[in-house]
Amino acid sequence: MKKFFALLLAAALTLALAACGGGSGTNPEPPADSVPSTLVYGSGDYTRINPAMDEHCEINALLFNGLTARDGNNQVVPGLAESWEYDETSCTYTFHIRSGVQWHDGQPLTAGDVKFTIEAIMDPENGAENAPNYEDVEEITVIDEQTVAFRLSAPNAAFLDYMTMAVLPEHLLEGEDMQSSDFFRAPVGTGPYKLAEWDVGQAIVLEKNEDYYLGCPKIDQIIFKIVGDDNAQAIQLESGELDLVLLDPRNAQNYVDRDGFTCYDMKTADYRGILFNFWNEYWTENRDLIPAVCCAIDRQAIIDSVLLGQGMAAYGPLQRNVYNSEDVERYEYNPERAKEILESAGCTMGDNGFYERNGEEIGFVISVMAGEQDRIDIAQAAAQQLREAGINCTVDLPAQMDWGGQMACLIGWGSPFDADDHTYKVFGTDKGANYSGYSNEKVDEYLTLARQSSDPAVRQEYYSKFQTELAADPPYAFICYIDANYVAKSTVQGIDPDTVLGHHGVGIFWNVHQWTI
Repeated sequence: MKKFFALLLAAALTLALAACGGGSGTNPEPPADSVPSTLVYGSGDYTRINPAMDEHCEINALLFNGLTARDGNNQVVPGLAESWEYDETSCTYTFHIRSGVQWHDGQPLTAGDVKFTIEAIMDPENGAENAPNYEDVEEITVIDEQTVAFRLSAPNAAFLDYMTMAVLPEHLLEGEDMQSSDFFRAPVGTGPYKLAEWDVGQAIVLEKNEDYYLGCPKIDQIIFKIVGDDNAQAIQLESGELDLVLLDPRNAQNYVDRDGFTCYDMKTADYRGILFNFWNEYWTENRDLIPAVCCAIDRQAIIDSVLLGQGMAAYGPLQRNVYNSEDVERYEYNPERAKEILESAGCTMGDNGFYERNGEEIGFVISVMAGEQDRIDIAQAAAQQLREAGINCTVDLPAQMDWGGQMACLIGWGSPFDADDHTYKVFGTDKGANYSGYSNEKVDEYLTLARQSSDPAVRQEYYSKFQTELAADPPYAFICYIDANYVAKSTVQGIDPDTVLGHHGVGIFWNVHQWTI
């Protein structure tokens, strides 16, 4: 920790000498002994910062920008591109990049950087889970340094949404390995903040980008302090070491109505469920029992006990989306129905209180990634309910997830953006984020037809069919949507409490350049 505080002091002294340059050059210099404004955020650890490959990293929004951006209502607005046109005849988007945008190292942003980034994501050798978002891109043309065109093989209603992808600098990454390059431990972007220091396992220090195209950020520096444990984060918020943190519901409730703190119970599109691994032979033999698993889970009881009521029961992946369909099979909690499904499939109750079929016990293991207490608690609660229904379910916390070999896992997904996001690439056959091996021809068809139309009525039709088919052949036992419980010192101003956040609560920093402390 001595290293961390030395780092913090050094960054503070450096930033005390800096001021926003601004376009007019009239901003007064601060006194030489002034202390920079600093926000300390309680963060999980990072091994790299790679927005092209790792989409659910809150720090990405501070360091990078896309051609498009999203506002507080999650609507697409101009980003690095100030405007664009779409030619329906050729399915071509042409983007006009803002002039004068620079990388943090002072080099100019160009259309070539955009082409380089998207082609790197599309390259199958790089293994990007975001590749399905751009699989219909047939050609990327650099018209000039400020203009780039994308010709698609078919319409994609979500394409502008996907152009929020962080643009990466070609001059620093050309010829580099997109998974292991040292760049991703010393990233250079165009965002409101730039990397100052990275004390591995302790803190990542960001300083304001005085030349940010939306204006100089008001907070001088933001420190991502690495505090991986929820309880430790709560303690450090209490002691004043942290200014902002995403807490689990139990810890967050201790700050409700406390002087000096503001609680943000923010809605998310972030759901939790049990992913069934269809590469595992167990589900080849027992796939027909998945509806029984779904009926044996008391979702509201889990929400009340684990999330303290902060969330809602889940029955599908689009419940925070305009294309959600209410008229689908929800597998409401019904132990008697679960029993009927099991017994109609030839299962009989064994002497030990668990069902058997063909001499084999019915049961499976839910693997849970360490570090997220809510997932662990949800999995354990669901496993207990399944055991009570006669399904011998247990929970395991492996040191590393074995996506191909595990039986099931407590998955988290969700997007508040276009309905194509986190459906096409998650449930489509052999797509980049399909970690269950799920394959359903009708699901593939409906998702493709939905993304290829810009007509809301047509998209509603196909997303409704998609949800109906997904419920008839479930890839997951959907459990709940969770709220994001951010707690901040009351001195932190500018957080938009009404923005619907994404997976892992990502999205709170969308307007960070306007925050004050």
